[in-house]
Amino acid sequence: MCGIVGFAGSGDQSDLSRMMRAVAHRGPDAQGRYIDAEVPVFLGHQRLSVLDPSGGAQPMWTSDGQIGVVYNGEIYNHAELRNELVALGHMFRTDHSDTEVLLHGYREWGEGLPGRLNGMFAFCIYDRIKSQLFLSRDRFGEKPLYYAIQRDLFAFGSELSGIAAHRNFVARRDPVSLQKYFAYGYVPAPRTLLNNCFKLTGGTSLVYSLSTQHLRITSYALFHIATDPDMANRTDEDLAEELRALLFQSVKRRLISDVPLGIFLSGGVDSSAVLAGAANVLPPDQLKTFTLGFHEPSFDESEAAASVAAWFGADHKIDWLDLETAKAAIPQILAHLDEPMGDASIVPTTLLARFARKHVTVALSGDGGDELFAGYDPFRALAPARAYKAFVPQPLHRLLQRTARCMPLSSRNMSLDFKVNRTMRGLGYDPSLWNPVWLSPVDPSEMRDLFESPLTPEALYSEALDVWNASDSPSLINRSLEFYTRFYLQDGILAKADRASMSASLESRSVFLDNDLADFCSRLPHDYKMRGKTQKFLLKKAVQALLPPAIVKRAKKGFGMPTASWLKSVPETPPLAQVEGVNMDYVEKVWGDHRRGTADHRLFMWSWLSLQLLRTTSEIKSPSPADEGVDIL
Repeated sequence: MCGIVGFAGSGDQSDLSRMMRAVAHRGPDAQGRYIDAEVPVFLGHQRLSVLDPSGGAQPMWTSDGQIGVVYNGEIYNHAELRNELVALGHMFRTDHSDTEVLLHGYREWGEGLPGRLNGMFAFCIYDRIKSQLFLSRDRFGEKPLYYAIQRDLFAFGSELSGIAAHRNFVARRDPVSLQKYFAYGYVPAPRTLLNNCFKLTGGTSLVYSLSTQHLRITSYALFHIATDPDMANRTDEDLAEELRALLFQSVKRRLISDVPLGIFLSGGVDSSAVLAGAANVLPPDQLKTFTLGFHEPSFDESEAAASVAAWFGADHKIDWLDLETAKAAIPQILAHLDEPMGDASIVPTTLLARFARKHVTVALSGDGGDELFAGYDPFRALAPARAYKAFVPQPLHRLLQRTARCMPLSSRNMSLDFKVNRTMRGLGYDPSLWNPVWLSPVDPSEMRDLFESPLTPEALYSEALDVWNASDSPSLINRSLEFYTRFYLQDGILAKADRASMSASLESRSVFLDNDLADFCSRLPHDYKMRGKTQKFLLKKAVQALLPPAIVKRAKKGFGMPTASWLKSVPETPPLAQVEGVNMDYVEKVWGDHRRGTADHRLFMWSWLSLQLLRTTSEIKSPSPADEGVDIL
């Protein structure tokens, strides 16, 4: 796992050095650079050594010096691809570096390379023959890849801070993206919070021509639900057996490492299934598991995690998070996030990564299980919501919504008042908007109070609406799955996991996002994901004989922290620095209402706090008409 940066156009070696320093935490083991001031092309790499420490230095080049690469990630099928390329006549110089597979793979397959890769990756290949840069990102967006195009500069990097370190990059906040941040809780790809700066969407590639300064973006593998009718003719036992085999195969692929490796363990079925897969390959004395506990019972999962670890005889370690620890950690964590994040679990996730890094360099996780197998609470709400929408007229809905706001407030994890008010909020809109509104830090109807020039709900959620409307599935579950995998997973969950782990120089690997496993899930009929009220039906069936019965039956808790109660005193003074275009009187009122206990605004307050403490945007100006981008072809 590494940090990559680079640029073409204006700038010099000092710009590259600053960009590399900005992402140095992602790869503290070594660094490398390539500079061709005449073209001009500058490439930088910060390395966290995981595979082939002695032979995987970057930038890496073909023997003739015509193709070079800087790369962040792990290619789990690199051995198979290497064998295929050797059979085609390619000569390798490294022992088992997956980086070299990218070089020979690009020479053999060109832009078709990413579609052959099973792994998490973000890379830039410099093709000196074609005079172009070829960038690509894995299909789910596990590894981040940003790019900017302004005047005579094309820049890219693992983090926005790397791009912003270039002295010629003009960092100005995009007002539309700011509103979308408060609508989603993250900035949806391809947008970022900055003008003329973008995320390369998962499953896409980019070609930048050094001669014409134009770029072209193509999709090679966007996740899509396409139910296979033949699966409906197979037995539950048969499908469960295939799923279990795919899960174990994915775990085995992700256990390949030349450095110590462990597992994040929550006590939920996803991470427990990962541990079961690892136990199928490794002896108990090589199983290392890590958990973060809370003293607040409704948030704590440490007892369940410990029981699963004991079941497999794993070496289990637990750390604890309390209010005093959070007070010290929150400002530092949010300041280095790179982009604001409305998910407060970035704090416990980061602290868990730091704790695990004391013992291992790589950690497997269960990220992606909820998105692929309909594990979130909103999936249970879909059927009742459809009935409610059909029989409850809007005037009655508004009355019921006002009544729900009078429920006693609780700061417990997923408390009844929180879930009821969230559900009622979404039901005021069309089904196409239910999922994003249920997760939103700010109700779209409240945007007019927060922003001076508010967007309409359709404009706020244009990305989610495009995916919803493009689906031909009649199933609300399938359409919701596409929202969660294409947006919430990529720009929320995986962005959080990447920032948390890489801030600790730890590599995190998501078992459920293996190509073969994900493709199986994309073809699986939705009633194998949610059958009646049972979520993750087939996954639970696949692992029920391997796990303690209580774990399989255990209700999902979620990896949160006591945000509602902690924000009543953290920070001591509400952060109210002026943000252009925002009604600060409304922001001050929201903080006051929450701290007086008359309203629950935890999601907005955390999102606002994350924006206010963000280091990389602290000096960003509002956009100017004088800013000029470059046409994207």
